[in-house]
Amino acid sequence: MPNELKRPPLLQHSLDKPSVFTPESLIEAVRAERNLPREPVPEVCVLEFDGDLTDWLVANGHARKWRPWACFHTSMETVEVDGGCFGLIARTIGGPYAVLVAEQLAASGARVILGLTSAGQVSPGLPIPSLVVATSALRDEGTSYHYLPATETVGGDARLAANLQVELGGLGLPVVSGPVWTTDAPYRETSEQLERHARDGFLAVEMQAAALFAFGAARGVRCGVVAHVTNGSTHSPEAQFDKGTHGLGFEILKAMFRAARCELTPA
Repeated sequence: MPNELKRPPLLQHSLDKPSVFTPESLIEAVRAERNLPREPVPEVCVLEFDGDLTDWLVANGHARKWRPWACFHTSMETVEVDGGCFGLIARTIGGPYAVLVAEQLAASGARVILGLTSAGQVSPGLPIPSLVVATSALRDEGTSYHYLPATETVGGDARLAANLQVELGGLGLPVVSGPVWTTDAPYRETSEQLERHARDGFLAVEMQAAALFAFGAARGVRCGVVAHVTNGSTHSPEAQFDKGTHGLGFEILKAMFRAARCELTPA
C-alpha cells in the first residue's frame, strides 16, 4: 500500500460508468424474498431525518404502513393529505443513507423526493427555531462526489424550493431560503468553520442536502430539503432541540407535500 495518498479516492470515480450493483437488483431480491407485489410507490416521498414525527403519526392513526415497499433497510408509511398521499420513511440519517433509500424510491416510481432534516444554526441572524429551504449545499461530505464532478457546492431544484418557501410560509415559523452546509461529521464542527461558513452566507448545517441534490441532478429526480433549525452554538442550552409539537411537524409535512404536488401538475 502506498505510503502517501496522491489523490483522494472521492475524486477518482468514473461518473459515466454504470454501477455493478443497482437499486433495481436489490428491489427484485426483496420482492422475491418477501413475496411482494409490483406496485409503484407514491410519486411524492419524504425522508424524515429524526423519526419521532413518523412514530407519532403512526401512533395517532395519521399514517399507515405501505407493505409493497421493497427495501431491506426501511419501512414506508403513507399519509393522506387533501385527497392525495405521500410516502414517508423515517430515520434516514445522513447523506449516504438518504441517497441509498432515494435510489430505491426513484427505481420504484417516486418522482419527487423531499428531506425533512434537523439542523443547526450557522448564520447568527437566523432565528431559532426556523425553517430553512435549502437552495444549494456545501459539499463537505462524500456521497455527492459519486454522482457529480467535484465542485465546492451543488445547487438544488430552484422551482421546487420556491414552492416550498410559499407553502411553508403560513405555519407561524420563520422560513428562509438559501445555502446550507452539509457535513458527514456533526461532532467535528469547529468554531472556525462555523464563522467562515457564516461569512460566506451559509444559513444552517445539516447532513443530507448536498448528497440528495447531487443524486437528483444525476438521476433526473426532483429533490428538495427543508431544514428545521432548532439549535446553535450560542443558543441557550435549555432551549436547544425544541421542534415544537408533533402537530406542527405534521403541518410542515403537509405543506411540503403540497409544494411537491405542484411539481406533478402539468403546466
